[in-house]
Amino acid sequence: MADDARPDAGGLRQRAEACLRSLAGDHARLREDQWTAIHALVLGHRRALVVQRTGWGKSAVYFVATALLRERGAGPTVIVSPLLALMRNQIAAAERAGIRAATINSANTDDWERVYADVQDGAVDVLLVSPERLNNPDFRDQVLPKLAAGAGLVVIDEAHCISDWGHDFRPDYRRLRTLFAELPPGVPVLATTATANARVTRDVADQLTSGREHDTLVLRGPLERESLRLSVVRLPAAEQRLAWLAEQLDELPGSGIIYTLTVAAAHEIAAFLRDRGHSVAAYSGQTDQAERLQAEQDLLDNKVKALVATSALGMGFDKADLGFIVHVGAPQSPVAFYQQIGRAGRGVERAEVILLPGREDRDIWAYFASLAFPSEQVVRLALSVLQEEGTLSTAALETRVDLGRSRLEMMLKVLDVDGAVRRVKGGWTATGEPWSYDRERYERVAAERSREQRAMLDYLGTDACRMEFLRKELDDPEAVPCGRCDNCTGRHRSAEVSDASASQARDRLRRPGVEVTPRRMWPTGMKAEGISGRIPATLQAEPGRALGRLTDIGWGNRLRGMLADGAPDEPVPGDVFDAVVKVLSSWEWSERPAGVVAMASVTRPKMIADLARRVAEIGRLPYLGEVAYVDSGPGPRRHNSAQRVRTLWHALTVPEAVRSLGGPVLLVDDRVDTGWTITVAARLLRESGAPGVLPLALAVTS
Repeated sequence: MADDARPDAGGLRQRAEACLRSLAGDHARLREDQWTAIHALVLGHRRALVVQRTGWGKSAVYFVATALLRERGAGPTVIVSPLLALMRNQIAAAERAGIRAATINSANTDDWERVYADVQDGAVDVLLVSPERLNNPDFRDQVLPKLAAGAGLVVIDEAHCISDWGHDFRPDYRRLRTLFAELPPGVPVLATTATANARVTRDVADQLTSGREHDTLVLRGPLERESLRLSVVRLPAAEQRLAWLAEQLDELPGSGIIYTLTVAAAHEIAAFLRDRGHSVAAYSGQTDQAERLQAEQDLLDNKVKALVATSALGMGFDKADLGFIVHVGAPQSPVAFYQQIGRAGRGVERAEVILLPGREDRDIWAYFASLAFPSEQVVRLALSVLQEEGTLSTAALETRVDLGRSRLEMMLKVLDVDGAVRRVKGGWTATGEPWSYDRERYERVAAERSREQRAMLDYLGTDACRMEFLRKELDDPEAVPCGRCDNCTGRHRSAEVSDASASQARDRLRRPGVEVTPRRMWPTGMKAEGISGRIPATLQAEPGRALGRLTDIGWGNRLRGMLADGAPDEPVPGDVFDAVVKVLSSWEWSERPAGVVAMASVTRPKMIADLARRVAEIGRLPYLGEVAYVDSGPGPRRHNSAQRVRTLWHALTVPEAVRSLGGPVLLVDDRVDTGWTITVAARLLRESGAPGVLPLALAVTS
């Protein structure tokens, strides 16, 4: 029997069309794939994956389905949504359709009990939860089973995050596979995304099926975006890119987003554009939540020309008339690029998409690639520690496993989904279940990341249609030349910038000096070593200075080359030393240093000694020697705070001359990474009689 011939199908479609009009206006009509998905969910209680371009109307599918299911007496819809910005937009859209929505997330903990009560009372039609909630012990064990048992529909938004093949994989999403398997029979499930190639689509569909008899219904449409005009502008250096942006920004239509690869670049570019008279704001994952909300609203209200943002402003930001997207630096995959440019041109006939690639892009990609799933040796060590010690917090486990906090958390979440560990109150515990390291899969994922980076370089260099290139990367079978991009039209944007603008940008980027914030607290989890709590003020370093950040697009480019692994250990170049002198001359310290001490280095002893001696000479200060290592050095670089401090605690010795010094010490190092070398050295120098320690470095990592 054809779908529309089934009993109730005709009336259901009429009700679906009416719901859509209440959501999107009197002009709205259901697309055929929208209706197919709604029909499958409401009448067939199917599991479906909808892969459609941004702006197609994926949210309409689950809101209309929710309204119809609720009319039939079904429980509330549970939507797993990855970002607060996305949740806010979804709640606003639900309210327009007369659907009562609420959310459970980290920003509204005071409301949780009320929201749970409203769900129990039937006063909530849609409950939005973040994927992180799924692994909170209380939520997972007490709330989630009730929600799953009573849900009328489960929706996974931005479903590409489920797959570690995806460009934005999130370990917390992996728990959804368990949720799918535990849902009562007959509960429909909908997964939606705009950015999934064939491999990600298969992976997500397989996880949705989760051993069920019926396959997942996959509805995949063409990914053409007729409003977008894609172009690439190649400029020789960072100052030309900033100058070009400053000169062209007012010519771009409406308001938009300027994407950067790093937080430092976002702030640097925003500051320069404001200096040039443009109304812009910086936006990143490190921006205060209230500031982020205000920045989003200012862009929605066209009070700013642009937000200069990292990828933190991506999924979930919905401004239909966004007129342009500019990338200062190329994302590391065409799929991630497509996802970001999808924010523009949803409600306007034309939107500009401009990519300004940089030489430093591949360095930044390499850094992100270094954060992949840890080696089997590290994973086995973590499991062994948990089996021996029982329940440990992440901070306590960090003292035993040499991983940074974010990578350690990611690893534990993956192990949790795999059944090897379990998150409980107080931390993590080993389950004792057998576990195998899927080396082949991790290597294939890493190889796919490398392939994506090569594809991004191919996008920059192609003379064929750019939109067709992106659509093929997403395995769109209907990909054809767009007829609108710079290659299709032959109209390439000029790369010319005025000498005055380039000079202003160069001055801004080469402006030396960033503050080095001293550590105030010892790492957690180290009480057994007698190290805990606040560092006494009498043992702290003062706020220091560095020439630049390695993530900067100004001095960062120069410093990355000097300090790269394998770079020669040479005296500091003249222009770099001159810039360090400018940093010193602008440093408004409360008391002038009385002497200079070098921080010993295993890899760059010549560079640091040269820098320290020249600083002492130009400042007419005594050079007192170096904070040296007691033995051969600190050993391999440690990746987390606890490991680093334990390694350094008894490894350093200070020069005797410090004991008779009458003023602060200028402590010179090549780079500040975790900040713990400076912190431990400052403690020793202060204990030896130095009244203050002023750190000076060539670079800070970020």
